[in-house]
Amino acid sequence: MSESMISTKPYIVRAFYDWISDNQLTPYITVDVNVYGVLVPMAYVNDGQITLNISSSAIGAISMAGEQIDFSARFGGKLETLVIPYGAISAIYAKENGAGTSLAIEHPEVEDIPEEGSPTVLSTIKSDDKAMTKPKSQSKGRASLKVIK
Repeated sequence: MSESMISTKPYIVRAFYDWISDNQLTPYITVDVNVYGVLVPMAYVNDGQITLNISSSAIGAISMAGEQIDFSARFGGKLETLVIPYGAISAIYAKENGAGTSLAIEHPEVEDIPEEGSPTVLSTIKSDDKAMTKPKSQSKGRASLKVIK
């Protein structure tokens, strides 16, 4: 058996998503936008967090495979593509009754974060004509997004 096991968080989030949806309730997630790899419209972030309705009726096709959730949703009438690493999810719950769970934030290990200049498909997202890109390499601290014009 391997000494280091993968995170249980993706399995927990997918299980709660299915359970909430199977009960005809609306699954919401709360996301910490300070985790590396989170791509959301920053205009809708409040206190470093964003709460998202991830029900099938509110979003486009959703992919919950791998290490992140990918989907499209409309914000202010504009279609946005969102990427949410499982480590950034701090809660998943049903809107109607609050049933769900809170989760610990998991930041990726420094060696898991691509170095500056290495190709990455998750480097930008546009919202309200502002581009958000990953910041220049910082002193091996927490990664964050920066709004530029």
